[in-house]
Amino acid sequence: MDFREFLDRHHDTIVGEWKRRLRSEVSPRYSSRPIREYDQTINAAYDAYYNALVFNDYSRIDEVVQEIGKFRFEAGFTLSEVQKAFEMFGYLAIPRIVKEMAGSVPETIAAIDRIRVCLDYTIHLFSDFFQALSEKEIRNYAQMLEVKVRERTQELAESEAKYRTLVEEIRDGYFVNQDGRIVFSNKAFSYMHGYTVDEVIGRPYTDFVAPESLDEVVKTYKSRIEARRAREHYVYYRKHKDGSCYPTENKVVMTVYEGKQAALGICRDITERLEIEKRVREAENLAHIGEITTSLAHEIRNPLSAARMSIQMLLKSDSFKGHEKRRLEILAQEVGRLNRIVSEMLDFAKPMKFSLRPGSLAELVASCLEAIDTRILEKDIVVTRTFSGKLPSVSMDHEKMEQAVINLLLNAIEAVEKKGRIGIAIKRMRGARGLAVHITDNGHGIDPGSMPYIFDPFFTRKTKGTGLGLANAKKIIEAHGGRIEIAPVEPAGTRVVFTVPAAKDL
Repeated sequence: MDFREFLDRHHDTIVGEWKRRLRSEVSPRYSSRPIREYDQTINAAYDAYYNALVFNDYSRIDEVVQEIGKFRFEAGFTLSEVQKAFEMFGYLAIPRIVKEMAGSVPETIAAIDRIRVCLDYTIHLFSDFFQALSEKEIRNYAQMLEVKVRERTQELAESEAKYRTLVEEIRDGYFVNQDGRIVFSNKAFSYMHGYTVDEVIGRPYTDFVAPESLDEVVKTYKSRIEARRAREHYVYYRKHKDGSCYPTENKVVMTVYEGKQAALGICRDITERLEIEKRVREAENLAHIGEITTSLAHEIRNPLSAARMSIQMLLKSDSFKGHEKRRLEILAQEVGRLNRIVSEMLDFAKPMKFSLRPGSLAELVASCLEAIDTRILEKDIVVTRTFSGKLPSVSMDHEKMEQAVINLLLNAIEAVEKKGRIGIAIKRMRGARGLAVHITDNGHGIDPGSMPYIFDPFFTRKTKGTGLGLANAKKIIEAHGGRIEIAPVEPAGTRVVFTVPAAKDL
């Protein structure tokens, strides 16, 4: 990953979006700040991440934390607000990296890890910096107690309240473990485990560790207590009150709390981070499947084409009649079916290229129905069309969209019995510029156990088919900026709904 080229190219876009979201999404305090202040702080933060990612130089991040941290602390900002503002860089940069590097999964993972390291470094640095500032204030107040005991006692109380506010509002869990029991917890730590603060205080720390991580966490804790020597950072599974377990990152150091040795820790939920890594690995597996599929499909298609041509030539000959000719016709049908399967596999495996132009979705659906009219007549299916008034045009690749619609219609035809019913409706989307296409049948429906997997490639309950029809349809519709959903209807049947934005939205 060439971070220099990536960051140079996306500088204006990321900085602009960062400013907008900082003013609208973080907190009222950020919303009230002047624009010129954002120009200074966001560009300084961007430059700091640039130095870290391009030159592996974190010194600028140290300077920015000192400069902006002190400024925000003095302006009354909480640690949680400042951390959220800086984490926004990751929310803006990572999706762009995943999109641009979709073909190179290992590099994508490495690039995301680099950004995560920078973000984690920044967040922990802010935590330490804010804590140091608060502790410094407390020490200053304590030194003046001899001169103005009563006055400074009040100031000390205010400072402690301010420090506790910082700890309470931090999004990470903050706790103190003394003699194997939790003696202090902020709201975030309690919430992460499904308890109130009062329920947490006094409980053994082992109550909050999942069984699969318990031995390792206990071993680490004993090592830290007995020898003051153990890993500060480690990952484990925490246990929620409802029995569920979640991946968590912990940073623990030894300290003195109310005159006794204790372990002070900050824990962070990393479920989202691991989920992103899982999706990247799944994308890598699908890419590998795609490569194999493409290779096999090309190897199969050539002999299929030769076989199909030979059969067509034999059918034109008068040498085959009766049952022999019928066998050749069946063979031709089966070769055609194999060729369609190979085409589906190639469509799924290869990247899609679109040629978008405005067009009528109603006309396209009508054309698709004409293309499969023979299949409809074979089952004597009643097809009803309901197209709302004057519909806006949509920008689409006509060939690809026809492929998606025909796949969905063929599924409906296969689902219904003879003299079954299929309804097709095109409606304007409520509250949005676009169209929604409803395809409803009164067929046998979809098994509820299969519903979560119907869009997965190669998943099918049919005796014939590749399981790529719905996967390809979803891929095409989402590439147009739309969505697709499938749900059962009462008393029997299935409804497919997909959306396509109107032309001006694309």
